[in-house]
Formats: sequence, structure tokens, C-alpha cells
Amino acid sequence: MEKKSMKGWLYLLPAILFLGVFMLYPLIDVMIYSVEEGYNSASQTFYGYGGYNFGYVLRDPYFLQAIKNTFLLVIITVPLSTILALLISLALSSVPKLKELFQTIYFLPYVTNTLAVGLVFMILFKKTPYSDGMINALINLFGGSSIDFIEGPYWAKMLVMCIYTIWIVLPFKILILTSAIASVNPVYYKAAKVDGTSAFRTFYKITLPMIAPMIFYLVITGFIGAFKAYSDEVAIFGTNLNAAGMNTIVGYIYDMLYGDSGGYPSYASAAALILFVIVLTITTINLLISGRGSRR
Repeated sequence: MEKKSMKGWLYLLPAILFLGVFMLYPLIDVMIYSVEEGYNSASQTFYGYGGYNFGYVLRDPYFLQAIKNTFLLVIITVPLSTILALLISLALSSVPKLKELFQTIYFLPYVTNTLAVGLVFMILFKKTPYSDGMINALINLFGGSSIDFIEGPYWAKMLVMCIYTIWIVLPFKILILTSAIASVNPVYYKAAKVDGTSAFRTFYKITLPMIAPMIFYLVITGFIGAFKAYSDEVAIFGTNLNAAGMNTIVGYIYDMLYGDSGGYPSYASAAALILFVIVLTITTINLLISGRGSRR
């Protein structure tokens, strides 16, 4: 038994070393950086340990704006994208002959480079001296006035960001949910049909409980993905997200390391740990809710 146990650990050793080098060590390094006060990246020196870096980050107006943007993005896009994906998946499941074709069409944005899609969105929404953009042309067609979605009011920029995020995450969610719906045992639907159960009651009592684990999985991964948003904003609003008022927590961390205000790994590490705690807390809450729902 001991030889078999040792053999199993030897098989796991490459994965353990990989995780240790690329995950555990960086995490410990970030924790150390976050408590080093007055760290000078040029001389690699600091004058003590403490919680000043966390206090500075939590008082920084750019970080507070980044938290606001990130939370709005999470709160708006995760529920909406999941509900839309569920509705589209149900519609696709009702047309089995064309389901594979539509699945392919809906999945195309997922395999397209996000920066390329972001540039397309910028062109669609951007108002220039020569053109108001296609979206503004549609607004004008219905009697509305043009809006500068890229450099205009905050709500307009957030609207573009939310639409873009939902557009990007929809394909993956549709693929997962259509597969989940297809895996439901058809015997349940036949029994419901014999009993004369309505379509809504069939969905609520059979389909939804059966695919609930997949929905919770998409919600959790959606929260984590939305909290990591950064490259999408750069594609639409440019690299100076602080000036645009559209920075995210990950963008703030990057700026503290490499941006115009870069060279402050201690502040970046403190912000990264704050993000880690936020994501861990929300993921734990979601897992607890999903666990209670499955026990019922």
C-alpha cells in the first residue's frame, strides 16, 4: 500500500511543482509586497511592514472608481447574460433540426479575438467629426439625438461596456446550457406531456432543477470573469482608462505596476489581495447558495 501511495505522489509531483512555482510562490510574494511600506522599486528597499498600502489603495479615488465600475459590470452583465443565454438555449432546443447550425453561429463571437471585437464595438458606437457611427444613425432614424458613447457621459460608456461584455460571454453560456438541456432525460418530458402539464410548469419543475448545477457554474465563473475584466475596456476606451473613468480593478493593478503611475508593486499587491478577497467571498456565497439549493 505504501509503495502504491508513493507512486501516486510521484505522478502528482510535476503538477504540484507547477502549481507551487506559478501559483503558490507568486501569491506569497504578493502578500509580502502588500505589507512592505515605502517600497522603492529602483533600490529594492523599504522601511518597514504594516497596512499602509491597503489604506492608501482604499482611499485612492482611482481605485474607488475602478471598484464601482467593476461591481456595476458584474451586477448588470452576469444575471442578464445568464438569463439571455437560458432563453436562447430553450429556443434552440425547440428547433432540433437547426440547433447545430444556430449553435455554431452563436459560438462564433467566442472564438473571435476580444480586442478585435472591442475595436468593432468602438467603431459602431464612436462619434467622430466625420460620422456619428452606426448606432447613432439608428437612434437618429427613430427621432433621437446622437450620443457620444465612447467619450461622452458615464452612463453611455457603461452601457457600451455592458453590451460588449454580454455579447462576449453569451456564446459560451449558450453552448453549456444547450448541452445541459439536451442531457435531461426525455422520459420526464413524456410523463409531463401525458399529465397535460403546461410548458411553463414543465420548465419550472423539470428543466430548471435538472440544469441548476450548470446555471450555478455559469454564475460563479461569470462573476470571476467579470471581476477580471480589463482588456475589453482597453479595446474600446484606449489605454488611459483612468482619464476615461472606465478603469477596472485589474486595470488599476496593471497601472500601478506598468502604467503612467507605475513602479508601485506594493500598492498593486494590496489591490490584488483586495480583489482576491472580494472574488473569494462572492464565490463562497454562491457555493453556499448552490449547496442549499441542491439539498432541497
